Amino acid sequence: MAGWLMAQWVTADLALAASPPAPVAASASPMAGPATPSAAPGVAASTVSGSPASALLSGEGSNTLRKIRDTGLIVLGYRAASPPFSYLDARLKPMGYSIDLCTQMVEAIKQRLDLPELEVKYLPVSSATRMPLVANGTVDLECGITTNTLERQKTQSFSLTIFLAQTRLMSKRVAPLRKLDDLRGLAVASTIGTTSIQLLHQANLNQQLGMRIVVGQDDHDAFRLLLTDRAAAYAMDDVLLRMSQISAARPEDFVISDEVFSVEPYAIGLPRDDAVFKSLVDGVIAGIYQRGEIQALYRKWFQSPIPPRGINLNLPMGEAFRRLVQKPTDSADPAAYR
Repeated sequence: MAGWLMAQWVTADLALAASPPAPVAASASPMAGPATPSAAPGVAASTVSGSPASALLSGEGSNTLRKIRDTGLIVLGYRAASPPFSYLDARLKPMGYSIDLCTQMVEAIKQRLDLPELEVKYLPVSSATRMPLVANGTVDLECGITTNTLERQKTQSFSLTIFLAQTRLMSKRVAPLRKLDDLRGLAVASTIGTTSIQLLHQANLNQQLGMRIVVGQDDHDAFRLLLTDRAAAYAMDDVLLRMSQISAARPEDFVISDEVFSVEPYAIGLPRDDAVFKSLVDGVIAGIYQRGEIQALYRKWFQSPIPPRGINLNLPMGEAFRRLVQKPTDSADPAAYR
């Protein structure tokens, strides 16, 4: 993202947190298909599958690991201004919650392939480009804010869930809108290429709301549509709405609805049909959960001041996420998190 939000965030420097990689063990059978999840030890997924440990060590059986080994390069997709998940510091270096997780994955890949000098390339992605770049093999790990859905699994795979968001509405306090029916006949904004846009279109069709859906090219652009009264509300994931609100000049001018319209399981985007690579990535996430490292990582990004402006989301870990930590899953079904 460019413009106002970028100027707000790119004003300070912070080195990425360094954490030891999680050990990965593998099970015995290959993945049956693109929509069949795999799981690390202790992980509850819809189907447990994997590949021999020797394949993890050599890259055998994984097109992604083989490519990384042969080129000596891994490509990480990042969002330029989606704090606290993925954004740029003052030296234009990616940082955030998702970046910290991917950093541990890279360390695990270095060890598995015995490539301590593995080159890491960061490639900016947007809501519109993130999935095509994973699908065509340009990006190896998409480290941003992407929701795992069954439709998206047709072109790529997803890691274990790394965060649970909920879609809500943000509106101006002088004209608060609390539920989808309140949007009848009004303009509502969201961001291109998101599940929120799909939700609005479906609600408009099913409930005959007569809404006019206006689309922002990124989250800042969508928020600006609300800010300038070109939309009566902004529909998006609650954590992103909260970040937009507290980053505004007058946060008190905006309210976020209590009503939840959908559950959004965020995950790391992965190449499709690569059970070995997914098993390695899932093992890193499961290890972070099992060792309790997720508690410190969560406090760092969601309950502490974050660079560059020292904004604190003050967002306690929800009960659904606590359950996820105890029983990790890569399910795309929102009901799995209720």
